[in-house]
Amino acid sequence: MAERILHKSPSGSVLHHLTDYAAARREFNWPAARRALVGGEDSRLNMAREALDRQIECGRGSQVAARFIDRDWNRAEVTYTELKGRAGRFANVLASLGAGRGATVATLLGRVPELFTVGLGTLEAGNVFCSLFSAFGPEPLRTRLELGHVRVLVTTESLYRRKVAPIRNTLPELRHVLIVRESSGSDLPQDTADFAELMSGASQEHETAPTRDTDIALLHFTSGTTGRPKGVTLNHAAVIAQHATSRLVLDLHPAEVFWCTADPGWVTGIAYGLIGPLTCGVTLVVDREEFDPRRWYRILEEERVNVWYTAPTAIRMLIKAGTALARERTFPHLRHLASVGEPLNAEAVLWGVEAFGMPFHDTWWQTETGAIMIANFAACEVLPGSMGRAVPGIEAQLARRTARGGLEILESFDETGEIALKPGWPSMFSGYLEDPERYQASFVDGWYLAGDLARRDAEGYFWFIGRADDVIKSAGHLISPFEVESTLMTHPAVAQVAVIGIPDPIAGQAVKAFIELKDGFEPGEALNRQIMGHARRLLGAVVAPREIAFKETLPRTRSGKLMRRLLRARELGLPEGDLSTLEGRE
Repeated sequence: MAERILHKSPSGSVLHHLTDYAAARREFNWPAARRALVGGEDSRLNMAREALDRQIECGRGSQVAARFIDRDWNRAEVTYTELKGRAGRFANVLASLGAGRGATVATLLGRVPELFTVGLGTLEAGNVFCSLFSAFGPEPLRTRLELGHVRVLVTTESLYRRKVAPIRNTLPELRHVLIVRESSGSDLPQDTADFAELMSGASQEHETAPTRDTDIALLHFTSGTTGRPKGVTLNHAAVIAQHATSRLVLDLHPAEVFWCTADPGWVTGIAYGLIGPLTCGVTLVVDREEFDPRRWYRILEEERVNVWYTAPTAIRMLIKAGTALARERTFPHLRHLASVGEPLNAEAVLWGVEAFGMPFHDTWWQTETGAIMIANFAACEVLPGSMGRAVPGIEAQLARRTARGGLEILESFDETGEIALKPGWPSMFSGYLEDPERYQASFVDGWYLAGDLARRDAEGYFWFIGRADDVIKSAGHLISPFEVESTLMTHPAVAQVAVIGIPDPIAGQAVKAFIELKDGFEPGEALNRQIMGHARRLLGAVVAPREIAFKETLPRTRSGKLMRRLLRARELGLPEGDLSTLEGRE
């Protein structure tokens, strides 16, 4: 039996929202959760309304909604009332630009106040908000801006010049680019507008659009194993589940201090770095800088963080920095630690007890689910290494696809199967952008199939096994092999390329590329560096390969399909499996 940990909150701490798991599952239902959030059966629902208007109505207008910390430890605070005013101004800016209801507005920004303004203002206007990862290179950005039919983009001058300007003329639907100045006095790039100037000329008075539950609110991109990245759409109703899980899983209470370290370019950074927590009336801590162990410990202590939601990669990097560093400070206000992004190993859970006196609580969900589906709850026993149990209101099973294309729900415990979720939760994605066939293929016999393999024990705890497809998961980011391969193929020396994920002690997985060269090119260190630089320039450091290996020929099937499975098996020393379809039978 796995070691169990029951974390007890510090003396005088708030009472947990969920104390009896079995009772919560019996009593919870989504219609009641909706009524509790919006204040009635027929009330119109809008993410921005729940995050801002309703908090002000509850008397939290003067409370700090978010506190931004820059490199020099300068703090900029914005109250709920101030954030509402900024969102209203941006909604009016969109109207002045002719970006009508339903138009997609994207950001290419770091963790800055303007991102919060744009995101909430876009939602308030009834438009679709898409937050793009600022570390992407020009090609991944072009694909997403094109696929998302982005009408308005808000970014900084430096990001625009390096990443957007080279592809701007390939994006005829991108009508407006608004620049957040990083310094005064510089001339704006051609065909762009000054964000601050537009905001100063707009009124903050704006009535939140009366959106419906089924209106699209968010567009997120997640990579598949082949083809373009998938554009996942979430409706305004997703806020119901994001609010419920912020309470039941993250255990957030009004006026508490909450820190989610996720980048806003990914779904976690919006669902739990912006929308869900604000609907709970908390104060968000937003660090504008990248990971640094000493800095993070200082933030936890000085900002009096109560609840911390971070990623396994960050936890592993903290472990690497040493427990002694954590013990240089004290964290009397910290009462709940949670993790997201990839499976959290047992050692990391237990290290939380060593460093902070409490375990990390793993959570599992996907972009497509829109909110946490499986979790370890604050007041319940943690089994280190387990994903946890299904969230109240979520029916989760393990399933196996049958030879006839149906689905077999596994009844026995400790069998390995694919995680299957019964539709009906309000944050379930409403589609893949311009790909209805792929959306329909995600459902079999009335169940959504997540693509992740797991087993479940007799108490209902799920244990992650692995991904059912080839997506590479690195530091919480899903990376499409096809997208990396397509970009590498633009280098003049590359004839063919296959990409796999290899183990990495910090990021979980790193990208490795196997390359066939064109005639006239010879493998060597100089060419390796040249191709690596090409990939980093176009893809960004997060997505680009960590390693490159040159091959005379890559393994293919007789139909010409690259056999990544075989490359992975040989790289990791795993069984090669059936080679009957291999071209040339190496």
